[in-house]
Amino acid sequence: MLNLCDLSYHPASTPKPILQSLNLQLGPQQLGLVIGPSGSGKTTLLEILAGLAYPTAGEVRWRDQVLTPEALQQLAGLVFQFPERHFCGHNVLEELRLGHPELSKSHMVTTLESVGLGHLAFTAEPHALSGGQQRRLALAVQLIRQPYLLLLDEPTAGLDWSMRRQLITLLKNLKKDWSLLIVTHDAAELIELADCAWKLDHGVLTPYALPAAAELTA
Repeated sequence: MLNLCDLSYHPASTPKPILQSLNLQLGPQQLGLVIGPSGSGKTTLLEILAGLAYPTAGEVRWRDQVLTPEALQQLAGLVFQFPERHFCGHNVLEELRLGHPELSKSHMVTTLESVGLGHLAFTAEPHALSGGQQRRLALAVQLIRQPYLLLLDEPTAGLDWSMRRQLITLLKNLKKDWSLLIVTHDAAELIELADCAWKLDHGVLTPYALPAAAELTA
């Protein structure tokens, strides 16, 4: 269970808080959506949950344990909106093994298969992959670390219709084993997967009512 308790973020350089007293609960094997426009604080929230930024006030808890940013770096895996900008390896093998030189090839093959990239050669260059393949590889890079929580920033942005549907199917499968928190400005295609949702606007988080199952299939 991920539990945010009155989480705030107000850097000294901004006149108003970027995040204001956020409260949120996400259970095991649940997919949560945070929906909001650009500039609402969505990416900042993910950076705090990934341990990349320090909250000004409040707590992040996993079960009943209060987590430090250092602990969050171990617990959570963040997939950025444009993951290709963050690839560092010259090929897929290097990308997967960055920071984990002990990983066996069988483990890496299993992880690639879990994101639909089992056919991909270890010698393939990450920057030469299609947009959809790059998103899948970025997921594999995080999954191979075995985090408890997957954080995704606008995972369908910039993909064509076919790639978006493939990615949504993948997220549906990942939800069977992981807790996922996704931030997006457009929830239309992701709402069918959500177990819970919130709206984030000017740093204020409020519950977002999910449509009934009948509405999703209509």
